[in-house]
Amino acid sequence: MKHIERTLIIDAPKFLGQYVRLSGWVNSRRDHGKLIFIDLRDRSGVVQMVIIPDKEIAYKNAKDVRSEFVIDVEGFVKERPGGLAKNTKTGMIEIEVAKIDVISEVEAELPFDVAKSELDVNLNTLLDNRNLVLRNKKINDIFKVYDQLLKSYAEAMRTAHFLEIKTPKILSAATEGGANFFKIKYFNREAYLAQSPQFYKQAGVGAFERVFEIGSVFRAEPHFTTRHVNEYVGLDAEMGFIDSFSDVMDQLESVLKKMAFDISQNCQEELSEYSGEILAPEHFPRIRLTEALEILEKEYGKKSEDVDIDPEGERLICEWAKEKYSSDFIFLTHYPISVRPFYSMPSADGQFTETFDLIFKGVEIASGGQRIHNYKQLKNNIVRYGLNPEDFEHYLDIFKLGMPSHGGWGLGSERIVQKILGLDSIKEAILFPRDVKRLTP
Repeated sequence: MKHIERTLIIDAPKFLGQYVRLSGWVNSRRDHGKLIFIDLRDRSGVVQMVIIPDKEIAYKNAKDVRSEFVIDVEGFVKERPGGLAKNTKTGMIEIEVAKIDVISEVEAELPFDVAKSELDVNLNTLLDNRNLVLRNKKINDIFKVYDQLLKSYAEAMRTAHFLEIKTPKILSAATEGGANFFKIKYFNREAYLAQSPQFYKQAGVGAFERVFEIGSVFRAEPHFTTRHVNEYVGLDAEMGFIDSFSDVMDQLESVLKKMAFDISQNCQEELSEYSGEILAPEHFPRIRLTEALEILEKEYGKKSEDVDIDPEGERLICEWAKEKYSSDFIFLTHYPISVRPFYSMPSADGQFTETFDLIFKGVEIASGGQRIHNYKQLKNNIVRYGLNPEDFEHYLDIFKLGMPSHGGWGLGSERIVQKILGLDSIKEAILFPRDVKRLTP
């Protein structure tokens, strides 16, 4: 018999009245006396199949298969009796099966029915059974949104003439200083997992002027929150020859508007499952941090002892921005020197910095700003922060060679997905999350 090429389920309606071969997972199996129905799932969708007793071998095999068996099927595409099935793009057809081959059986007892539209299990169960959970359509669709986000980010950056780079994640010194780094053994020396690609993307500006990276970031912070993990994927960028940090905000705003547009256009089905939406006005509101703190006190009675904003403040200032500007985004600018890294460009008054955070739907998704590009100023600032310039020798060497004024950002990809879809925890937006207690699966 002539070999039949595999057809994706989503394309099966094109072959009405023809013989096709499909491969996938058994989503569900229903035995209705003489007739057996199997819903088959592949990466493109789900289709109903019917197996009748006349096809003896196929019927026998259909009796044995169970949920999540991997099977190969041949059969005829015909119109579905009784009309269109809801919530499926293949609901107008069914496959009358002539042949079933079992590729792989399920060797373990399934803890829950992954075919359900809603998995009523807690977060730990979701993460402990990650390989199975990711097969659920609604959870699987989280990563289709994530895929579009990564694609759109890269496209927006290349359109703006940024060069994609990949920087090392094993470093000789902790990028941000402090204690939130992972120390590892590097042959006979100590090394650190990168807290950010900051130093290397600044080096990239010296060579390429505009660079971006999509890469892993590691933070050894013992958080137990819905917005923190210890390994995440950062969307970083650095750009040279800026006039001020407003240029950086302009560029980031442009990138995020494209990402929001692409996700809204290309992920309509996934967004509808989660009632997700993104309000991205023509211009994102921008206010100084000190002004934001005044608004919080005046409008919400929330006082701050320090010139900084906490998670509740971020949530409230986003409520204010949504009501006043119909925006899910708001830039907070001019953070004090005490809460910014040593490479941040000081403002003219010396107390604040030319930096910003971008808050989205109540959570900070990006930090950025202008960097110090003068060697002597940068070296003096390292000392001002109580650090030893000798520990940053190779980083400082970059600035001895002539650097343009520059700035950039670090954007947390999973937080964006979490907030777009309204997920309870950022861990739901990560394939295999790493937190204080979880190093497996």
